[in-house]
Amino acid sequence: MSAIHPSELTFIIRHAPFDSMELEHVMWMLERMHLAYYAQGEIIASPEQGEATRMWVIKQGVVLGEQSVAKASDSDTWLELMEGECFPLGALLAKRRVASIYRAGSDTFCYELAAADFHTLLGMSAPFRDFCTRRIANLLEHSKHVIQAEFSHSSAEQQSLASPLSAIIRRAPVTCAPDTTVQAALEIMREQRIGSMVATDQQGHPLGILTLHDVLERVAIPQIDTAQAVINIMSTELSSLPPHALAHEAALLMARRGFRHVLVVEEHKLIGLLSEKDLFALQRVGLRQIGSTIRHADTPEVLQQAAADIRHMAHNMMAQGVAPEQLTQFISTFNDLLTARVVELECAAACPSGDPLHESICWMALGSEGRLEQTLKTDQDNAIIFKVPEGMTANQVREKLLPLARRINETLDRCGFPLCKGEIMASNPKWCLSREEWQEVFTKWVDSGAPESLLHATIFFDFRALYGAEYLVEQLRAWLTDHVRGNQRFLHQMAANSLRNRPPLGIVRDFIVGQGNTIDLKLNGITPFVDAARIFSLATGVGKTNTVQRLRASAAALRVPATEVEAWINAFLFIQMLRLRHHYEEASAQLPDGETRHLDNRIDPAQLNELDRRILKEAFRQARKVQAKLALDYQL
Repeated sequence: MSAIHPSELTFIIRHAPFDSMELEHVMWMLERMHLAYYAQGEIIASPEQGEATRMWVIKQGVVLGEQSVAKASDSDTWLELMEGECFPLGALLAKRRVASIYRAGSDTFCYELAAADFHTLLGMSAPFRDFCTRRIANLLEHSKHVIQAEFSHSSAEQQSLASPLSAIIRRAPVTCAPDTTVQAALEIMREQRIGSMVATDQQGHPLGILTLHDVLERVAIPQIDTAQAVINIMSTELSSLPPHALAHEAALLMARRGFRHVLVVEEHKLIGLLSEKDLFALQRVGLRQIGSTIRHADTPEVLQQAAADIRHMAHNMMAQGVAPEQLTQFISTFNDLLTARVVELECAAACPSGDPLHESICWMALGSEGRLEQTLKTDQDNAIIFKVPEGMTANQVREKLLPLARRINETLDRCGFPLCKGEIMASNPKWCLSREEWQEVFTKWVDSGAPESLLHATIFFDFRALYGAEYLVEQLRAWLTDHVRGNQRFLHQMAANSLRNRPPLGIVRDFIVGQGNTIDLKLNGITPFVDAARIFSLATGVGKTNTVQRLRASAAALRVPATEVEAWINAFLFIQMLRLRHHYEEASAQLPDGETRHLDNRIDPAQLNELDRRILKEAFRQARKVQAKLALDYQL
C-alpha cells in the first residue's frame, strides 16, 4: 500500500466519478494506485498486450487514442484524453483487450489501478460502478443538474413530462354503460364532481366519452331529450395510450388532435383517464391553447402570433429543463400544425369551392423538420408530391400548383420560417413532382449519383408527410426502401461523404475551432450522427426519419450493442441540448437599437464550464465512434 499525499486526494476528488464517491472508497482506491510516467510517443496500452490489466487516471499530460500503430496524426487519432480522465473502462468491464492504441501525446503521468482492484471497487462503490457502466449518461446527469441550477424556474414540469402515465393517474375512471341515460350520466358527473364520463362495455373496453364541453354543445344548446342513451351523444373518436407511455407523448397527442382528455388503456381495457389539467401544472406554457389557436386561425396574422407563441413556449420549456429530445418534438409538432394550417388556408383561398386536385397532393417536410428535430433556428425545407389526375400531365399539375406553393412558402416566411437559401422548397419546380417523377429523381441519385450531387441530396431522404394525401408519401417511402436496400455503391458513397465531416477534436488542443474560435454545433456536432443514422436506416430498411429512432431501430440488424447505441444517442442529444441552450441565450439577450436578431449554431468552447467541455469532448468521441462503424462497414 502506498502512502497518500494530501495533494493526491485533492486532485482526484476534483474529477468525476471520484467527486461523488464516498471518501473511504476513494482512499481505498488511492492506497492501491501507483504513479507511472510515460514519455511522449510511448504506447501505454494496445490490443497486442492482451486483456486490459489496469485502469489509468491521467494526472498530467495528454493521452491519444489511435486506430493504427503509426505515430499519431490528424487522420488516425480519434480520441484525446486529458487531465482527470480514466481509461480503458469498456475493456476492463468486458475483461478484453483494448480496441485502440493509447499513446502518450506529451510527457504524461498517470495513476494506475490493477484490474483486480478495479473490479473490487465496482462492487464497493455504486457511483463508481454507475459511472463506468453509463459513462456518457452519467456525465449528462451531472450536466443536467448544473443546467437546472442555472435557471431559476422549477423543474417539476420536466419530471412530469418524463413520468409514465401510470404514475400520473389520480383515481380510477368513473364509467357508465352505453345505454345509461344522458340524465343519469350527468347526475353522476355532478355527484362525483368530475368533468368527463366514459362509457365502457362489460369487458371494460371504452366506447365513448362525454365531457363538460360536450354537455354545452350537445345537450344544453340543442336541448336534447335527456332520456336517450348517453352513447348517442358521446364522442366515439377516442384517443388512448398505454400506461407505460410518457406524459410528453400524451401532451403531444392532445396538441396534435385538439383533445382535452387521453384514455389510458391496457390490453383494450380502460384503466385511467387523464385531462390536460392532470398533465400540466405547466398551464403557463399553454400547449393546448397554442394548438387550438393554430387549428382555428383564419388569417396569416393569427398564425404569425401563434408562431411567436411557439417560440415563447420553447423558451419556457428550455428554461424549465425539458429534455432536448422532447423539446425538439414539441417544436416540430407545433410547427407541423402551423404549416398544415397555412397549407389548408392557402388551398381554400386558391379554390374556395374545393378542388379534387388537392385530394391527390401532399406537402412534405424535409431536413430537420422531416426528422422532427427542429430547434429555435430553422428555415424552410419542403416539397410537394402529387398524383397526376386522369386527363392531365405532370407539367399541367405543376403549373397549377407552383403559384399556390409560392404563397405557402411566403406565408411561412412571414411566420418566422425563413425561405431556404438553397431553394429547397415546394415553390421550386424541381421539388414539386409527381410520385413517378420523385422515383426518377431518387433512382438517379441512388443508381448513378456523383458524390457531390449526393452531398446536396441527403436531406431529401428525410422526407415525411405533413399535410394532404399521405398515402403518396407512404408509397414513395416503401419504394425507396426496397430500391436502396443492398445498393452498396450508393451506401458506400453516402458513407464516404459523411466521413468528410470529422468532429472537431484536436491533438494539441481540446477542440479544433474555426472563425472567432468557435465550433459549429450543427455542422460538426449534429450532422455526423444524422448522416450515420440515415445511412444505417437506408441500409437496414428502417422507414423512420428521426435520428434517435433510426439509430435504435437499425442497431439490431447492424449488430451494435444497445449500450453503444445509447451512448451515441446520449451524445447526440447533449449536442442538441447545447444548441437549444445557445439559441435560448441568444434569443433572450438584449440587442442594441436597430439590430436584427440572428440565431446561429456557433459556440466558443472556452466559454463552456469545465463539465460541459468534458461532455462535449466525449460527445465528439462518440461521433467518431459512429463514423468508425461507417468506415468499417464500407471499408473506408
